[in-house]
Amino acid sequence: MPLTWNTTGSRTRALLLGAALLLVGCGAVTRPDGGAGLLPVGALAPNFEARDAKGGRVMLADAGGSHRIVYFYPKDGTPGCTKEACAFRDAYDEYRTRGVVIFGVSSDSEESHEAFRKTHSLPFPLAADPGGAIQRAYGVPSRLGFASRVSFLVGKEGRVERVWKDVDPLVHARDVLSAVK
Repeated sequence: MPLTWNTTGSRTRALLLGAALLLVGCGAVTRPDGGAGLLPVGALAPNFEARDAKGGRVMLADAGGSHRIVYFYPKDGTPGCTKEACAFRDAYDEYRTRGVVIFGVSSDSEESHEAFRKTHSLPFPLAADPGGAIQRAYGVPSRLGFASRVSFLVGKEGRVERVWKDVDPLVHARDVLSAVK
């Protein structure tokens, strides 16, 4: 007896929809500049605004003349994101000594970022990207609706010098620091 697949059942439709959503979330992102996938080394880093630890607005371009780390993370307060943010916090003085400015980016709201920053004493700006415009500009893919862990080293001239994909939140801050000359 041949096997058949009933595609009219609600369970089957839900499974197919879920599989389609996962495939879409893992595909290449089309950037506003017309490119696809992660912003490549050598590309001009898109500017964006963020709030610093004192609530003031800062822009990536404001830190021109310095190296900048733009790190994307899924969600404020989750275990991996907290470990990654706290690792950047713990190495913050070394970053400052080397003239490196850190920017964190996620889809969380400014209010969520403010609470996250206060709870963990984060001294660097966090950019709220609820619509995903910054994420798309950098070509960062989503996983289950959240930004993947990807970081960009932006050079003094505003161009991407290095990209880290699928980072380990426990050691990433040290890896990035060792890459900054």
